Amino acid sequence: MNFEKITTYLDSLLERDIPSIDCIIYDNHKQVYRHMNGTTDVEKKCPINGNEMYLMFSMTKVQTMIAIMQLIERKLIRLDDNVSDYLPAYGKLNVIKDGKISPLTTPLKLKHLVSMCSGLNYDLNSIGIENVLKKSGSHATTRELVDSFTETPLMFVPGEHFMYSLSHDVVGAIIEVVSEMRFGEYLQKNIWEPLGMNNTYFAKPVNNHIPNLATQFICDDNGAVVPMDNSCCYQLSENYESGGAGLASCTSDYAVFADTIACGGISKDGIRIINPETIELMKQNLLCPAAREDIANTMGRTGYGYGCGVQVLLEPELVGSTAPKGVFGWDGAAGSCITMDTASKRSVVYVQHVRNCGMAFGEIHPALRDLVFG
Repeated sequence: MNFEKITTYLDSLLERDIPSIDCIIYDNHKQVYRHMNGTTDVEKKCPINGNEMYLMFSMTKVQTMIAIMQLIERKLIRLDDNVSDYLPAYGKLNVIKDGKISPLTTPLKLKHLVSMCSGLNYDLNSIGIENVLKKSGSHATTRELVDSFTETPLMFVPGEHFMYSLSHDVVGAIIEVVSEMRFGEYLQKNIWEPLGMNNTYFAKPVNNHIPNLATQFICDDNGAVVPMDNSCCYQLSENYESGGAGLASCTSDYAVFADTIACGGISKDGIRIINPETIELMKQNLLCPAAREDIANTMGRTGYGYGCGVQVLLEPELVGSTAPKGVFGWDGAAGSCITMDTASKRSVVYVQHVRNCGMAFGEIHPALRDLVFG
């Protein structure tokens, strides 16, 4: 790796109005690189120091997937199981087909949830969610709200297409049922404590009084980067724990997590949280050809497949990438990303805190992928 070139690229992002950047690279349990720059407050008076907390949004999904893969490894659940075996509300679903709403005649399976092929959507203001919040307010639980998703018809027959959705929130509820503990408690016991991730936990929907929380920014309609509140809209209530987008964390915690997965599930301290064979299963593409077209067309992920909550680079030549086939990971709504490679045992975690930043997904993440793994 050319660390000087990586640093030059990261610093150039500040000239393009990204307020702050933080990047950690591990190579087979050794932190070989960290670079941070910029400020984390509105007045631009607080230089980044590396202890900042961030809303991780969809980078949560990778942890949710490791959690469900742990349960699969323990033979407590299977990818081919019906969702209704664990959440009975999902036994009667409707689906939109040929412009008409009709009962779903084939079961929704766990494999459809993890691969975003369920037919669910990402409507946080659906009638089901609104009804639960009217009834239970801030006390609404993960299970209550996830069950309410069934009041909206599926957008397609499960397995036929890819649509980014609340599917991984449903997985979080299934983890609660199978493990017989709250989702956050499961993550604490099975991922955070074993890896020493002491600064990772679920955010709150409003009033995130998280120590050292970096200011969240957003690209407005004119492309200007402006400050916004630090709420997490994906945390639907005070008691809800979103498996899709709910975590707050820091760069160093996520870097330890990424290194563990890149090294086959064993941490730098010798703690195993998952087996390498299970990680390889997680990386297998679950998308049919039509679904691969969907992820390319709707999310710009040409050349990628999608396994259990992670995009997997299958055809680097299609996008002119110098990274090897098999590099995998995901990203978050504020522009952060986690990328890993089990072949080289190398990983990178990049963190910024800017919502609606298309440049992050279309340029920054691919550039880092090639600089680190190419």
